[in-house]
Amino acid sequence: LNVRYAGGKTNKDQPRKKKKPRVAFKEPDISQAERFSLCDAIRYIHAFEVGRPPTSPKYDLAIRLRTLKNGPVVRNRLRLPHAVNSALRICVICAPDSPAAAAAAKAGAALIGEDNVFEAVKEGKIEFDRCICHQDSSQTLNKSGVGRILGPRGLMPSPKYGTVVKDIGSTISQIVGTSEYRERQGVIRMAVGQLAFTPEQLSENIKAFMGAIKGDLTRLSDALLNLEKVLSSTNAPGFSLNGEFRSPTSPPPEDLVMP
Repeated sequence: LNVRYAGGKTNKDQPRKKKKPRVAFKEPDISQAERFSLCDAIRYIHAFEVGRPPTSPKYDLAIRLRTLKNGPVVRNRLRLPHAVNSALRICVICAPDSPAAAAAAKAGAALIGEDNVFEAVKEGKIEFDRCICHQDSSQTLNKSGVGRILGPRGLMPSPKYGTVVKDIGSTISQIVGTSEYRERQGVIRMAVGQLAFTPEQLSENIKAFMGAIKGDLTRLSDALLNLEKVLSSTNAPGFSLNGEFRSPTSPPPEDLVMP
């Protein structure tokens, strides 16, 4: 609708109000969302995983936070009570003929070196799940220009996160026995179990994960709050958890163990 004012100007001539940029990630309205006990969520997830090996699909837990876009990022490693046994491919950036390279090979690293690693990353061949760097190669890494590629993927080694190290062998051992998580756009997601886990084992892993997240939030900022926990699996959709282990209508936990 084109409106002409007394002064001869139209509404098209009026300056438009600029929208304020959103400082926090958009939060969905979950007030009316259906929530499930852990045992009920497991029962429904099993229906989507029928016929698949119980050690292959993984349970994933996504935790939605209320956090600022330019605020601190939650990132850490955790040793779960029951290991998920994901086969991690570890990349080690170090001089090829150095003692660090020998230690990395002995510890089972999938990719070792400097220039060969940088070339593979620039070509888009990122065939590893974790990346660590020896202290002597940190300057070479910074000059390589791969940070803009590895950074957004959460793979860029950093002293802050304990991935620029002196002892390569012990660091790889620690990484293999732990699970890593990182916040992306207000959501932290991590594998918390195999389909073969009992409900009690899965519950213990979830409690350990939640305890670690609460500790991270306490150290970083009081403005970071836990909004929602969603359990899913490799082939199943997500089910929002209500914090209860089982409901009055849930099947017995022993009936939820996959053979």
